[in-house]
Amino acid sequence: MNPYIQYMYSYPHKTAYRSLTGVRFCDYASALAGKGHGLYLHIPFCQSKCGYCNLFSVTGMGQDEVDRYLDTIESQSEQYQAVLESVHAEFSELVIGGGTPLFLTEKQLEQIFDILERHFRFSQKRELVVETAPNQTTSEKLAILKQVGVSRVSMGIQSFSDRELSTLERQHTAQKARKALELIKTCDFPCVNVDFIYGIPGQNETSLLDSLKEALRFEPEEIFLYPLYVKHGVRMEREGVVLEPEAAFAQYQAARAFLCAEGYRQDSMRRFVRQKNARVFSECGFGTSIGLGCGGRSYLGNLHFCSPYAITRSACIARLRDYVGTKDFMEITHGILLSEEEQKRRYLIRHLLIRPGLDKNRYQKLYGKDVLEEFPVLREWMEQGFVELQRAKKQGDFGEQMYFTLTDAGLGLSDYLGPKLISAEVNRAMCEWEAIHEQTHDSVSRKS
Repeated sequence: MNPYIQYMYSYPHKTAYRSLTGVRFCDYASALAGKGHGLYLHIPFCQSKCGYCNLFSVTGMGQDEVDRYLDTIESQSEQYQAVLESVHAEFSELVIGGGTPLFLTEKQLEQIFDILERHFRFSQKRELVVETAPNQTTSEKLAILKQVGVSRVSMGIQSFSDRELSTLERQHTAQKARKALELIKTCDFPCVNVDFIYGIPGQNETSLLDSLKEALRFEPEEIFLYPLYVKHGVRMEREGVVLEPEAAFAQYQAARAFLCAEGYRQDSMRRFVRQKNARVFSECGFGTSIGLGCGGRSYLGNLHFCSPYAITRSACIARLRDYVGTKDFMEITHGILLSEEEQKRRYLIRHLLIRPGLDKNRYQKLYGKDVLEEFPVLREWMEQGFVELQRAKKQGDFGEQMYFTLTDAGLGLSDYLGPKLISAEVNRAMCEWEAIHEQTHDSVSRKS
């Protein structure tokens, strides 16, 4: 069994999206009525492209090009504003990701926050999340984040070994990461998250644990552990780098045991949180959200939309130019309209892979069906020891809370179990995209 088939960060994958006609933003804006929605802003610019990265990001962009991008974000926000005001939309979460958001200058950062404050209404107790990288973390930029009320800073460190960082083609050094973390800690943000990668060629359990031990000196509230997926189309794939599943899984097990022994609670295959931290795992993708910029994804009920999926630099630049050239952001041209069956699968995948898991009675109330009848594979996984049914201590909105929860063994196999829940229709669309582009979006054949 290969534990690493596909990272199910959302469903369906963007490669299942297709061209849309006759779909207007205003026709679906009612999904954003009232409070509790998410806003995501994508900054696609980076100093350099890491060897494993398949995210929508570009390098080598001049300040004029960045300025045009920010101006386009303003235009998109202006067009959305009137529609959002008509349904009294209020956002409780703002996430700025990339790329590298702090690639922006101080002036550009201030411009972004000004745009957002002028065009969108936020809850008084909003969560504001910003991603950064060691080379772009400065005291001046952190001061801006502190001033606007950032509640969570996330930084991709990946390793404290310079050799491993070189293998990953990261541009920062371990010492630079230390200095960046020291700066972040002096700002006293409510939550600091750091990301690490395991399965790096030449890495072993000892070197991974050494990196985690060093990270703990800074007392991060959250730690994310990602396996090294080498996607087709990235530089490391062309260099012949592949993930060794057995070695990677052994590293994961060692890291998990270490972090749990150090007082961290495991909420998913990737997320570990300090026990005293009461922050609830982000429900990104469960509810409604808007994506701003090129690469941001929007979820409005059964409508999911974004710019077409791109990996290579040339494809990303083409999409970026299309975005900057857009005049009418009310027209939705690329996405997917989910059937009720696909909405059920999405709900199951997004809840099952994160603890506490899938509420059996809530699913029954939402869809009028028993989840075990609809997805008998859950019973098989229970028999195999991957899933268990647990009773919560408190009553929920739908009565007694009975959760289908991944066991410790099941959590470690999330990237094996999750892909088995992909529908035949979505799988077909993903394979069609892969055939057209002569590449797959994950490191393991879908047929394996």
